[in-house]
Amino acid sequence: MPVKKPTAVKKTPVKKGMTRPQAPKNQKSPEPAARNSAGAPSAGAKQMAAFESAMKLFHARKLKEARAQFQQATIGPERDVAQRANLHIAMCDRRLQQATVSLGSAEDYYNYGIALINSRNLGEARVHLEKGLQLDPGADHIHYALAVAHALSGDVQSAHDSLRRAIELEPRNRLTARQDADLAPLASQPLFNGLLYPERR
Repeated sequence: MPVKKPTAVKKTPVKKGMTRPQAPKNQKSPEPAARNSAGAPSAGAKQMAAFESAMKLFHARKLKEARAQFQQATIGPERDVAQRANLHIAMCDRRLQQATVSLGSAEDYYNYGIALINSRNLGEARVHLEKGLQLDPGADHIHYALAVAHALSGDVQSAHDSLRRAIELEPRNRLTARQDADLAPLASQPLFNGLLYPERR
């Protein structure tokens, strides 16, 4: 009888201890991760759907509606989609701005051309300045602005021709050009040197 007492099954605490590492805590931990992984694709899918919808509107030239959709496509986990959406928002803004600009006179084209030069949109600047000259071919300040646009674009010959015409119409443009930082890189070239400093010949 005394031998049976120590063999009584009181090792259950050990079994309880063994069951604790196998508790369902490890089983519950993947559940939130699964929810996160399930939530991310849904957010990404919504973001991609907004971008695709915006592209359809963009190609249909419905720029205001497209811009609103692109704005929604910037929100979400897909960075690449957000970056492309931001680029298209800038394109929408540029096209909407051009559509709202009402240009009627040579001065309108000149002022808008100067604004485009300042923003370094040189191709558009040249187009608008040339339209201004079509309305007023004798406007020396438009010829001068066109010379600056050509110079900044790297078109040396066109810059020279426009500046020469500006000086012919108004000789004071020669002094202005000598101090113009936008024309400074070209001043040392023989073509411009002779135009800006004829007394040195």
